[in-house]
Amino acid sequence: MTTEVVVPGSSELLQRLAAATGHAEQLRLDALRGYGILDTPREAAFDDITLLAARICQTPIALISLVDRDRQWFKSEIGLGLRETPLSSSICAHAILQQELLVVPDTLDDPRFRSNPLVEGEPHLRFYAGAQLKTPDGLPLGTVCVLDLKPRQLQPEQAEALRALARQTMGQLELRRMLAQARASNRYRSRLMAIAGHDLKTPVRTASYAIRKLQKQLPPTQAAMLTTASEALARIDREFTQLAVMAGTEGQIDAPDLIDFELADVLGPVLANWRQPAAAKGLQLRGVPTKLRVRSHPALLATLLGNLLGNAVKYTERGSVLIGCRRRGDRVLVEIIDTGMGMDDVQSGELFHAFRQLNPHSEGLGLGLWIVRGVADTLGHPLQVRSARGHGSRFTVELPRAR
Repeated sequence: MTTEVVVPGSSELLQRLAAATGHAEQLRLDALRGYGILDTPREAAFDDITLLAARICQTPIALISLVDRDRQWFKSEIGLGLRETPLSSSICAHAILQQELLVVPDTLDDPRFRSNPLVEGEPHLRFYAGAQLKTPDGLPLGTVCVLDLKPRQLQPEQAEALRALARQTMGQLELRRMLAQARASNRYRSRLMAIAGHDLKTPVRTASYAIRKLQKQLPPTQAAMLTTASEALARIDREFTQLAVMAGTEGQIDAPDLIDFELADVLGPVLANWRQPAAAKGLQLRGVPTKLRVRSHPALLATLLGNLLGNAVKYTERGSVLIGCRRRGDRVLVEIIDTGMGMDDVQSGELFHAFRQLNPHSEGLGLGLWIVRGVADTLGHPLQVRSARGHGSRFTVELPRAR
C-alpha cells in the first residue's frame, strides 16, 4: 500500500485506486451507480446503521461513505454535518484499498493523512476506522466508518461489529437493487426470502452479540447507552420479517386460500400490538367493536391492517387513531382514521412505493405501505386513501363478507 501523502487532485488518487484494487475504475463506478443510491434522501434504515456504529465504537462521528468519481458522498452521517467532501480529503478512498478494515489510531502519525484538510483543519480528525462496502463480485464502493477527534484504538469486538454493519449496509443496497431490477419477474420472491431469512439477519445477530459482549465490559452508565443500539437492531429485525411476508406473497400466480372468520379475531391482536407505542406518544388508540364476519386470509390481513395502523401511529403526533368497520351490501369496509400530519397530492401518489417515508428520520425501512399495497393486491382487497396535509388521513380496505 502506498505511503504517499494525498494531495489535491482526484485523478491521481483514482489512478492509484484502480491500480491497487486491480479493477478498472470505471467498472467500480458503474457498479456504484447501478445501486441508484447516490444523492438520495436520508433513510432511517441507514441512519440506524451509523447510530449503531457510533454507539458501539463510542465515537462522535460515524458515516456510510460512498467513493464517487471526484467526491465521497455520505448516505448517512452522524457528527460531521456534511453530505459530501472532495475525494482529495477522503480517508475512505484509502480504506477501499484494504482487504477489509482500515484502522488509523492517529492520523498525525500516518504520512498519508497528516496533510489531509480534515486533519489539518476542522474538524481535526485524529482517529479513523472503516470497514469496506463490497459488491458480491468484490468491487469496493465505500465504507462504514467511525471517526474521533482524539487518537485511540479499536477493540476487537468493535471491529467485528463494524464489519457486520458494513455487511448489513451492503445487504440494504443489494435489496434495493434487486427490487428495482426484478419487479417484472417472479424470481425475486425467492431471492427476497433468502435475503430476509439469512443474508441480512446474520449481520444483525453478529452486531447484537457484539453489543451484549461490549455491555458486559463497560460501566453501567456507559452500557446503558447501548440500549438504543439494541432497539435499533430490533427494529431492523422486525422489518426483515415484514419483507419475508411480502416476498412470500408478491408475484404469486394463484391467490391464497381465503376462509370465513370473525373480523374481531384479527382486529383484536392488531390493536393490542400498537397500544403501547400509541400510549407512549400520548395518543388515543380506539377500536370499534364488531361482530361482522369476512372472507380473507387472516395472517395476511393482519399484516395489511397492522402496517396501516402502525403507519397511522407513526405519523400522528397528537390526537387519536381509530380503526373500525361498517357493512356496505355484501362488502365490509375497514377504515383507519388518524389526526396526523396528512399528505399532499404528490406524497399520496408516491405513498405505496418501496423505501418512501414522509419523515426520513422515522424508524423502519419505508416498506410498510409498499407491503400493504402488495398484500391488498394479492388478496384482491381494494385499498383507498384520502388525506390532506395537516388534516390527517383515512385508509379504507374493502373486504368481502363471509358467505
